Amino acid sequence: MTRGNHAATSVGDIVAATPPDRDRWADAIRAGSLLVVMLGHWFMVTIGSDGSIGNVLALVPALQPITWVLQVMPLFFLVGGVAHGHTLAGMARRGGSERGRYAVFVRSRARRLLRPTLVFLGVWVGLGLVAHLSGATRGTAGQAPLLVNALVMVPQLLWFVGIYLGIGAFAPTMYRWHQRSGWTALVVLVVAAVLVDVARFALGVGILGNLNFALVWLAVHQAGFLWRDGRLDHRTGPVLAVAAAAAFAVALRIGPYPLSMVGLPGAEVSNMAPPTAALLAQGLVLIGLAAWVRRPMNDWLSRPGVWRWVVRAGGLAMTAFLWHLTALLATLVVARAFGVALPEPASAPWWWTRPLWVLVLLVPTAALIAIFLRFDRPGAGRGADGIPTETRAWPDAVAVLAVLVTVFGVLMVSITGVDILGNRPQFFLVGEVAPGVAFAVLLAGLALLRVCRPRTR
Repeated sequence: MTRGNHAATSVGDIVAATPPDRDRWADAIRAGSLLVVMLGHWFMVTIGSDGSIGNVLALVPALQPITWVLQVMPLFFLVGGVAHGHTLAGMARRGGSERGRYAVFVRSRARRLLRPTLVFLGVWVGLGLVAHLSGATRGTAGQAPLLVNALVMVPQLLWFVGIYLGIGAFAPTMYRWHQRSGWTALVVLVVAAVLVDVARFALGVGILGNLNFALVWLAVHQAGFLWRDGRLDHRTGPVLAVAAAAAFAVALRIGPYPLSMVGLPGAEVSNMAPPTAALLAQGLVLIGLAAWVRRPMNDWLSRPGVWRWVVRAGGLAMTAFLWHLTALLATLVVARAFGVALPEPASAPWWWTRPLWVLVLLVPTAALIAIFLRFDRPGAGRGADGIPTETRAWPDAVAVLAVLVTVFGVLMVSITGVDILGNRPQFFLVGEVAPGVAFAVLLAGLALLRVCRPRTR
């Protein structure tokens, strides 16, 4: 739910103030998708006796098809398209220069995402410094490798922040395309993503695969515009789901795609990095099914008791997403410190202790949410409807440059991690990049965003 500076912030007041025509199902999908990702990580992450961090799906390949249902990030980007379409349409109704609206929109998206993200990074950089200076990262067994690996692994979830911020920068242009072309825009993006995979796998031009970081996520985001306009509904949704399911089956049958829709350590091909046409097809299946049940779900969510839970979950979903792996690693460190032996992954004790494991992890996660939720609040310059009220004070070209540099900075940090003193370079598009270089790029982008601060009316 979006909240303005002067709007009521209690759950009860938000529930009472919700207009009857609000798309509650889109709100539920937004919160639910992040929470599903969180629970999936808690189930999948494994820790070896040497402190290595792995994935139970790599140890038990038979479990990989569950990702066909649990890979829900396409749904989050769908709802991002719904929200961006709402904001852009509202800004257009308010009038003013279209060029001026672009800079205001882009900076408002960046500020909303980056505030909680930068707090998260600041804490983890601090943890890394303390761990190194105290000697906690030295050693070959036990806690030391776990801490070192955590400094690289935990920030990996920021890939989503970087990609979403980049998609937001494209949103005004993509929305104008949607207004002109409707379904054609989505079809073109899907075809382009498939052609990129053909070039990558059939023609051996592997570097072209990186184009799908944009094309795949732009495609599911474009579906959000169709959703908002009512063109993706209970009639067209099933058609999309069936067509996408057929394409998904063909892709897995004849293509080089792995069964898992999430990346796995040591896998030769990942459906996530870069995203593939198979992931796009799987995402469109979920999107079509979500559109199919949209009407009954909105009816059910209109019940005050049910809607109250969605509002509550939506208010903390982003904070929970950012900090859930921190809670997981903290629990593992404490367990090792006290000599608590965890069950072997995928063993019978491992399975029957999963509900207890989730309950245990909810405790540190709730504590972290209580501490950091304050940083995940809309700041000044936003109306009660979530539409920015800033006026233009900087050129569109600077907006593009600032967001481009910031996106690259976030993505580089998500790959290299926050182990600044350890300084273990990781491979990025431009070659091996050290954490210090990644943070320098991120800081440059943030400086551009701050220097080019708009006025507020």
